[in-house]
Amino acid sequence: MAATISFKLNGERVRLEADENRKLLWVLRTELEQTGTKYGCGRGSCGACVVLVNDNPIRSCMADVGSVRGKEVLTIEGLAKGDELHPLQKAFIEHDALQCGFCTPGMILSAYGLLRSTRKPSRGEIIKRMDRNLCRCGAHTRIIDAIESAAAELPNGKSAT
Repeated sequence: MAATISFKLNGERVRLEADENRKLLWVLRTELEQTGTKYGCGRGSCGACVVLVNDNPIRSCMADVGSVRGKEVLTIEGLAKGDELHPLQKAFIEHDALQCGFCTPGMILSAYGLLRSTRKPSRGEIIKRMDRNLCRCGAHTRIIDAIESAAAELPNGKSAT
């Protein structure tokens, strides 16, 4: 059943009519044109669809759009500040931590969530937290290196923003 759903998307308020049970992934991609969020497995296993809801990484293929009512949603499109890439985005480029790029938005947002909760994670913590994000190209080592690099560049005591 269609309902009015309002939330903040990448810092901007949005309001739309949608079936509350429709998956957030499809609302983001089709109604809101945030195509950086990818459809991978559709079962929450691969991480290609990760977005942040109130700074927490979630699998948007598993979340109903009604669950984000009144919350803040961040997609890869909202991470950069204008033309200035986020340190994670820069690190992924510098470490060649993307090959085909399909998993990259979910990887970066999962890493962002990690750095929001753990300012200076160990390599082991990064591996553990990123374990459920799959890269079919095999760039995992470079991805971990990029996250370590970005964490080192962020000022102490500051958030990952």
